[in-house]
Formats: sequence, C-alpha cells, structure tokens
Amino acid sequence: MNSLVLVGLGGAAGALARHLLGERIDARTGDTLAVNVLGSLALGAVLAAPVGDPVVLALGTGFCGAFTTFSTFAFETVRLFETGERRRALANALVNLVGALLAVWIGSTVAGLAW
Repeated sequence: MNSLVLVGLGGAAGALARHLLGERIDARTGDTLAVNVLGSLALGAVLAAPVGDPVVLALGTGFCGAFTTFSTFAFETVRLFETGERRRALANALVNLVGALLAVWIGSTVAGLAW
C-alpha cells in the first residue's frame, strides 16, 4: 500500500481519536497532557515492536502524529506564561516533557519485553 495512504489513514484515525478524547476530558484537567503521554506510550510501543514499515507509517507517523498535539501544548504553555501564571507554565512544560519521555520509554520497554 502506498505510504501516503497509510499515513493518511492513520492520521485520520489519530485526529478523530484526539477529538473524541478531548470531548471526554475537560481541557482544564489535562486533555493535552493525556494525549501527549498516551501518544508517546503508543509510539514507543510501535517503534519497539517487530512490525514492518507499513505499520510504523500508519500507526507511528499517522496515528500518533495526529493524536498527539505538540502545538497545543506549546500554545497553552505560552498562554499561561503571558497571563502571569509562570509557575503553571513551567510545570506544564516539565510535566509534558517528562511524561512524554517516560511514556516512550515505558511503551518501548513493555513492547520489547512482549516480543
């Protein structure tokens, strides 16, 4: 299957999943953090699993790329900083970064153990 089709289908599914999760989790309670950590966990697992390039393109590049939301994280962090909530901005940046990095490590570790 064409790589553009794989990435497109995965991306469409990831964007829909992101929207649906965002509707379920109130933005004030961390929907951006949730999708970034869950997407990082999934990406770590996909990249560690013995799957072929089509799966990596569809799930890793497509789904995880559309599901996670770095631009929203960046916007929310800047908005917090500009409105004087500098400690919350710093905490948001650190929790997203550390959470995503740990999630990739956990996902890749668990997937590596499973295979």
